Amino acid sequence: MDNATYATLTRQSGLMNELRLVANNIANANTTGFRAEGMIFSEHVNNLGADHASLSMATGRVRDTVMLQGTIDQTGSPFDLAIEGDGFFLIQTPEGERLTRAGAFTTSQNGDLVTADGHPVLDAGGAPVFIPQGLGMVAISSDGTISVAGQPIGQIGLVVPNDINGMIREGGTMFAAPDGFGPVPDGRMLQGFLEASNVNPTLQIARMIEVQRAYELGQNFLQKEDERIRGVIQAMGR
Repeated sequence: MDNATYATLTRQSGLMNELRLVANNIANANTTGFRAEGMIFSEHVNNLGADHASLSMATGRVRDTVMLQGTIDQTGSPFDLAIEGDGFFLIQTPEGERLTRAGAFTTSQNGDLVTADGHPVLDAGGAPVFIPQGLGMVAISSDGTISVAGQPIGQIGLVVPNDINGMIREGGTMFAAPDGFGPVPDGRMLQGFLEASNVNPTLQIARMIEVQRAYELGQNFLQKEDERIRGVIQAMGR
């Protein structure tokens, strides 16, 4: 296999990875709190010696999460929460504490505030948030303070990762923060609202078409290169 084929194959692999990301973005265009992903390509250049041109190979393996704010839609549900500005909700999962922007919460049978998957939402001190039942209207202020019938009973935690670029996506809207996290200095919650996905479907569909065309060009090149090599081998065998 010659260098041109190797270089094209590495490019094709990166394009296929990006195509999967774009398809996943489009599939989650209506997922609450979803963050779109993009692909970062890198170029590796190898010096083949004085008598040869250098060889350049492109790889696409680094996934970049877009952290732009999604649109905020009113739902009216008392346990739907949206974050305006920086910050993440802190969630307890079997794998440990995780961060999310998806604020479609509800209460469990025990009165704990939980996600749609049943994971407890944590307060500012890292303990599960408990909502007393049947004592009156639940109000949640912009700083996360929970009041029942006008009496404060707790505060929902809002945190920011120490290294936002070091977060690891787990599932659609959940992130691990291996470098830790701290309180948000100016985060703001909105009760009765949800933050929509920050995916722009029009741009993602346009990008999908571009990637597909680039991939098809690479496939055509590989096919013609294969035909050329076969022709050379057949000519030498005569």
